[in-house]
Amino acid sequence: MQRRKKVKLILGITGTIGSGKSTVARMFETGDSLLIDADKLAHESFRTGSPVYKKIVAFFGEGILGRAKRIDRAKLARIVFVNRTALERLNKIVHKSVIADIRRMIRDSDKSLIILDAALILESKLKKMVDELLVVKAGKEQRILRSKERLGLSRREVLDRMKYQISQGAKLRLADFIIDNSGSMSKTRRQVSETMRKLGICG
Repeated sequence: MQRRKKVKLILGITGTIGSGKSTVARMFETGDSLLIDADKLAHESFRTGSPVYKKIVAFFGEGILGRAKRIDRAKLARIVFVNRTALERLNKIVHKSVIADIRRMIRDSDKSLIILDAALILESKLKKMVDELLVVKAGKEQRILRSKERLGLSRREVLDRMKYQISQGAKLRLADFIIDNSGSMSKTRRQVSETMRKLGICG
């Protein structure tokens, strides 16, 4: 007798820069879950000699390369976050590869819960791949401070990146669930536990 395929719940977790979405995403992990970090997949796609690497260098030129001919992400960021056309081109190159990897990981997983941690779920049209969309929110100044500390960016650089993301308010209007990550970690964890209960996720 053939075993029934396990039903998968795909939970998409997003938020604007500095919201703490990755911290929240890790709180949803269980013994029967797979956490997919879209940003990590994007980083991996930049590896020297990969198809994504070759397309990026062909478009932006070798001026974006650093040591050992690796793509210098800081140099690239200084170009794309002041030029919408350049950012759209970069996203088109990278998102195609990342979405293919996400589809493969979901297809190959035997876990009952798939957690998709992706800042650009809405911007990259990944929403149709998830069953439930959770948006992590925090105050604007808090998001700016966190981004400056975690990424080593100036206030201007953080604001430039925010400008090219769908606003927090717009994301919240599309959310199935919302986690307010502006308070203590214990408050955030309580909200995560309540959301897991509503979704029928066993910790």
